[in-house]
Amino acid sequence: MTKYDCIVVGSGINALVCAALLAKKGRSVCVLERNDRLGGCIRTDEITVPGFTHDMLSGWYPLFVTSPGYHALQDDLAARGVEFCNTGAPTAAVLPDDRLFVLKRARQDNVDAMNALAAGDGERYQQAMAELEKSLDLTFSLIGSELWTVSTVRAVFRATLKMGPHGFARYLGNAMRSCSGWLEQTFQSEETRACIAPWPAHAGIGPSEPLSALMAKIICFSLEVAGCPVVKGGGFRVVEALRSIIEDHGGETHVQSDVDRVLTRNGRAHGVRVVDGRELLASKAVVCSVTPGQLYGRLLDSADVPEAIGAEARAFKHGRADMQIHLALDAPPRWTKPELNDVGMVHLTSGPDGVSRAISEADRGLLPAEATVVVGQPTVLDGSRCPEGKAILWLQLQELPAVIKGDAAGEIDVPVDGTWTEAVRERYADRIVDRVARHIPQLKQNIIGRTVLSPADLESLNINLVGGDPYGGACTLDQYLLWRPLRSLKNHQTPIKQLYHIGASTHPGPGLGGVSGFLVASRL
Repeated sequence: MTKYDCIVVGSGINALVCAALLAKKGRSVCVLERNDRLGGCIRTDEITVPGFTHDMLSGWYPLFVTSPGYHALQDDLAARGVEFCNTGAPTAAVLPDDRLFVLKRARQDNVDAMNALAAGDGERYQQAMAELEKSLDLTFSLIGSELWTVSTVRAVFRATLKMGPHGFARYLGNAMRSCSGWLEQTFQSEETRACIAPWPAHAGIGPSEPLSALMAKIICFSLEVAGCPVVKGGGFRVVEALRSIIEDHGGETHVQSDVDRVLTRNGRAHGVRVVDGRELLASKAVVCSVTPGQLYGRLLDSADVPEAIGAEARAFKHGRADMQIHLALDAPPRWTKPELNDVGMVHLTSGPDGVSRAISEADRGLLPAEATVVVGQPTVLDGSRCPEGKAILWLQLQELPAVIKGDAAGEIDVPVDGTWTEAVRERYADRIVDRVARHIPQLKQNIIGRTVLSPADLESLNINLVGGDPYGGACTLDQYLLWRPLRSLKNHQTPIKQLYHIGASTHPGPGLGGVSGFLVASRL
């Protein structure tokens, strides 16, 4: 039996960051991935037409380039050819009647543009960003550190002394606000509201939920600071670079190695068993980048799982489902509003109410009549992904049911058992493409390749995308911060000594940040 210091189960961004940092510190590390490639939700392929390189699942890296893991590995990644491409116009929203707002990376440009739409909106935006900046240390301590630690308690205590008890209470009250409420009370312009409202959904929460206003402000701040970068050539280059860091420092990576049991003895993890019967031993830690259901329902023997933990894992809620539509185009898209031609990510929406309505329909099992359409334009940032004069569009739908009960528009017949069939998938994709084509008139004539991934397809690609949920579980308040992933556990520990839990299901939640992997690597 082969023995290592640390074994990492899974190979998403958190797992690879964790393994790379441990390997650089001289630990012997082994990464085990059940699929035929490393990367988790970082998956790059020519899935439409040869020569068109698509990031199939995730594809945008503002959280990663601002993360502590990237800061620690930046030079190693650059030395292995990782290059990020960016734009000065990271995002925009366009309303059904073609009114729009483009958020730039320059704060003053955003303030001026908001004021041009509605007097005073820019100043109120500046004030909101200034208030966020005053509390950045505390905010990023809470969303980027282990919460159940003395250092975090000290950070909260220092913030309370600095703000005063009433000021700290005000901070918490503002953090609990919904994005919809904040937008309604702050901005007169529908265009500005529409630009900001869809963004909390990228963190797994709707604009009407608690914490969504804080999340929207953090995302606006991050977009100004970091833009919405993509990896030149595709996200697989990050995966390959992290693999190289691990292996160059003596570590190992193995694909098609499905772990079916974490081995324990006397309440301590000491290795894993792979489905082919191999047993690999770990002297210091086993780190699992999986969902709670996988960890406590499959990888651990039921005798090792306390009853309360098992009950909480079974009650862990997964969020709304996701769909990806990948288009290869014969020519770059030309929007009816040329200002959108150079934007990285455009949302098609009717504003906060439209986002909330689509989320409500999805939560009730319906295909939304008017979804929020995320239109990513990766070739605006990185022309190397397709032949010259061509383009790629990356469409995402974040407001879908895992099990379909009906169609809010009354147009699509759904199976009695609610499954995502090929027919439902393609008909719903047709609805979305038709919607985008109203803003890009030549779109349908220019499509030379299309691949659609339904929620069922996503889960088949990655076992952690339960029901097509791309965010590792619902990010509602009861499953966030102190209570993520489970209420009876703290930080990334488990009831088993030397067994750690990382990934989107754990604090600080979803996104291509790698923070949970960084935190566990730092602890180890």
